[in-house]
Amino acid sequence: MPARFKLPALLVLAALAAPAGCSRRPPNATPDGAVRELVERLRLVQGDPAAAKSAFELLSKRARANLAERAQRYSAASGKTIAPEAMIVPSRFVLRFEPQRYTAQVVSNHALVEVVGLSPEDRAQVPCVFEDEVWHVDLVLPPLPPVQMRPGS
Repeated sequence: MPARFKLPALLVLAALAAPAGCSRRPPNATPDGAVRELVERLRLVQGDPAAAKSAFELLSKRARANLAERAQRYSAASGKTIAPEAMIVPSRFVLRFEPQRYTAQVVSNHALVEVVGLSPEDRAQVPCVFEDEVWHVDLVLPPLPPVQMRPGS
């Protein structure tokens, strides 16, 4: 290839490769990013099923399974089908404080993210787990009690 064509060809290749090399990392590429993104997405839930699904996707497999079991039990008891992400109730999600800083301590595929607010008592620790190549918030939900059957059922 003549020298006069090499430079334009290299520039075209570089321009085509640039978008692939500069792609944004997902918000949950880091544990602190996952917690920050979950907080932001939960603020948008206000009854919007798409927002609830978006927040649900940031949860760990264990937390999603717990919410799925709760949704299944609710559906069985009420006769109305409910999606697992609908178990994220906006009225139950209230920030205790406005997060100012997120700091993660990572050990293997687990992390603990400390969320700090403005005052010294504004602190929370949020567990995360690395699953499916990204970080997920491992919300600790109370275990469900065994299903009780009425006698004679």
